[in-house]
Amino acid sequence: MMPLKYLQAYPATLQDKVRQLIAQQRLGEHLAKRYPDRHAVQSDKALYAYTMDLKQQYLKNAPGIDKVLYDSKLDVVRNALGLHTAISRVQGGKLKAKKEIRVAALFKAAAPEFLQMIVVHELAHLKELDHNKAFYQLCQYMLPDYHQREFDLRVYLTWRELPAAVDADKRE
Repeated sequence: MMPLKYLQAYPATLQDKVRQLIAQQRLGEHLAKRYPDRHAVQSDKALYAYTMDLKQQYLKNAPGIDKVLYDSKLDVVRNALGLHTAISRVQGGKLKAKKEIRVAALFKAAAPEFLQMIVVHELAHLKELDHNKAFYQLCQYMLPDYHQREFDLRVYLTWRELPAAVDADKRE
């Protein structure tokens, strides 16, 4: 049985459905049908504006964000959704903290629903550091179908690692 590293935490029945689509070579088709579009947020500046719009809409009182960018060095296996950091530096006699959100560069070519889910996830970390119940409630407040999108994003990551998908990416 093929291990599905991005889907390990999900029930065996869901994993089996994904394996079946892989065996039938229909996983890419399934994803393309559900998520046919690609987002237009291609630059770091556009990603920052996109993130700030979502923050303003849902988290007006959350701490500010200093930097938002696509990062080509993010390890997608370890940080599949992106990365949030709070960097503290001493400048003179003051301690300054900067908050950053980094999104893996491979998501530049993803569906808009996936980008929104990743940004919502990282924004939720402004208020809740841990992946606890309050964190996921906040994610669902900002994006009611958050859990479905997270699952589908993990299916997308699984598809991207299939040999046929890698070959298709090289042709584009």
